[in-house]
Amino acid sequence: MSQAAAPSTRFTGRTAIVTGASRGIGLAIAERLVAEGAKVVITARKQEALDQAVAQLGPEHALGIAGHADDADHQAEVVARAIDTFGSVDLLVNNTGINPTYGPMVELDLAAARKIFEVNCLAALSWVQQAHRGWMKEHGGAVVNVSSVAGLRPAPGIGFYGASKAMLTHLTQQLAVELGPDIRVNAVAPAVVKTKFATALYEGREEQVAAAYPLKRLGVPDDIGSVVAFLLSADAAWMTGQLLVIDGGVTLTGGV
Repeated sequence: MSQAAAPSTRFTGRTAIVTGASRGIGLAIAERLVAEGAKVVITARKQEALDQAVAQLGPEHALGIAGHADDADHQAEVVARAIDTFGSVDLLVNNTGINPTYGPMVELDLAAARKIFEVNCLAALSWVQQAHRGWMKEHGGAVVNVSSVAGLRPAPGIGFYGASKAMLTHLTQQLAVELGPDIRVNAVAPAVVKTKFATALYEGREEQVAAAYPLKRLGVPDDIGSVVAFLLSADAAWMTGQLLVIDGGVTLTGGV
């Protein structure tokens, strides 16, 4: 086995909550954390999908709890059950994000905009509050928020989604200042990753979309999982309030 592929135990004895983790990026993050010794509590809207993910992760390592990411009662239940089942809440990954609308912002349905804001911004803040109240205030911890390159510059068709992710990045910085030194808060900003969520951005024209990327491919969930694991680990112990762009180089060429 190569040195790069050697198993790691850097999360042994630690528990992570990963939201939106029944598939895609969230599941890849959970898989990486479990592979490195963590116990994980994963959330999503549908219990059946979570049960399948838990079976994949290993029931001895994972617990799946269905609910809406912006439901405070659900958040409190997840934190409490994580502590009851695995003994702690050391790590939090706010991965849940929605974008139910597409088109110019001047035609944006404001009800949809409010929902995007509730889920992508306020829910992430509320998850941090719940984890802080339930465990991290006394014991410390690490948080990673999943933002987007759409929050770095105008993104045609998904402008308010991008605005919500820009706010999430600012929340990351503000929380990092307020919660240090015992709690670190960082974020990642992926470009297009091949998931069901992003299908509309590349389906039927993947080669054309990837051509704009210096690395000539779109991302895959594992590309994000590895960087999130780094930010949660002691390897990033002197990093907080940072946004790591994971984009195959596309923002260097003016793309999103």
